[in-house]
Amino acid sequence: MPIKSDHWIRRMCEEHGMIDPFEPEQVKDGCISYGLSSYGYDIRVAAEFKVFTNVHNVIVDPKEFDERSFVDVNETECIIPPNSFALARTEEHFRIPRDVLVVCVGKSTYARCGIIVNVTPLEPTWSGYLTLEISNTTPLPAKIYGGEGIAQLLFFEGDQEPSMAYEDRQGKYQDQVGVTLPKL
Repeated sequence: MPIKSDHWIRRMCEEHGMIDPFEPEQVKDGCISYGLSSYGYDIRVAAEFKVFTNVHNVIVDPKEFDERSFVDVNETECIIPPNSFALARTEEHFRIPRDVLVVCVGKSTYARCGIIVNVTPLEPTWSGYLTLEISNTTPLPAKIYGGEGIAQLLFFEGDQEPSMAYEDRQGKYQDQVGVTLPKL
């Protein structure tokens, strides 16, 4: 399963709308970079965050998730408390081809500050806005910048299509729009 280069990513975006909006070059002008890179694509975090809070002292349960676990922050800058995390979404919408697996990894600029973006796959035929999990592993408050780079996507093309892809099995996160909480 070879990793795909910028030429392939550009063609898939221009011909098939794989990433929308698509930025064909790295944008760096005083911001954390985003856009097409040599072997990937640096995605942006939207200014729409759900920051974990302990105000209501609820239990975090993926089977019965209580929305009171979060405080909504709709600002271009978001402060994540020490040793906490936030959910966010990408500014980009994705349409993953049937023979492609995408892996999302954090950018080193944030990682060097103790801010980790969860490694997650974008499965074949998945589409939607990606929900991101951003952890502040430090004992200090951490700032995240909406509209700027947050993570990089790596694209792997399979030598054949899978027999069952995400859309075929009606995946629960298909076509998600906003920050999407855990579902069963």
